[in-house]
Amino acid sequence: MRDRLKSVSGKKTLVTGAASGIGRATALAAARSGAELVLTDIDADGLAETVEIIGREGGKVLLSRALDISDYDAVTAFAGDVHAAHGSLDVVMNIAGVSAWGTVENLEHRHWRSMVDVNLMGPIHVIESFLPPMVRSGRGGALVNVSSAAGLLAFPWHAAYSASKFGLRGLSEVLRFDLARHGITVHLVVPGAVDTHLVETVEIAGVDREDPRVQRYVKRFQRHAASPEQVAGQILRGIEKGRFMVYTSFDVRFGYWWARKFALPYEIAMRRANDLFNSFLRN
Repeated sequence: MRDRLKSVSGKKTLVTGAASGIGRATALAAARSGAELVLTDIDADGLAETVEIIGREGGKVLLSRALDISDYDAVTAFAGDVHAAHGSLDVVMNIAGVSAWGTVENLEHRHWRSMVDVNLMGPIHVIESFLPPMVRSGRGGALVNVSSAAGLLAFPWHAAYSASKFGLRGLSEVLRFDLARHGITVHLVVPGAVDTHLVETVEIAGVDREDPRVQRYVKRFQRHAASPEQVAGQILRGIEKGRFMVYTSFDVRFGYWWARKFALPYEIAMRRANDLFNSFLRN
């Protein structure tokens, strides 16, 4: 088994979701650390802007392509082109994701489907396409999967989102041991509040986003939230230090510990949180 990756410097590194938010911040941070980047996102304009920023700063992008990671054929074609031109990768970062909230009676099939297709099947498509060549290369490497605090805790209105993020957490826990013999470390990132564009655009089924009460909670969330740049720094440090669970804030670490140690108080807290959230549904 090879030693764990000490730095992304000089490493061929894939970042999905690179057009904005955590994905862009991580791509920029990795480029500044000397990584040779392969980038993708569904947002072609945002992706081009990320590539332009990296080039302006003297970073290196080997290849970029706008695609939907939920499209298996698009991912496999992209992987084929990457491997043909540059060989197997050293680091794969699954950062792209979408979010939608709502109670079960308000969520529509499209919400459930998009959460699973993008947040779970998307990373699976990437893993299926890029990890086997990494294994065969025998050089070791790193796999980063961005889950969420909602992949650890039962937040109100997060059923569809948590279905995908708990799934990604389970996948990562298995791969952590499966890939260890190949010298490939696995890192599960569990962000809490992060101030990205998703905060302003997340769809909440059955709730008016313009409701002043909702707006107050959004602003409170943003005041508490970490920046994408802070999260990117934690991701790179997590790789360097060989951490499986990468927390981006103390409250998520504490909350997960508290939920495991104090089951009954956790259950009571979640019930009260659901009651509070559901007050938005009452006219």
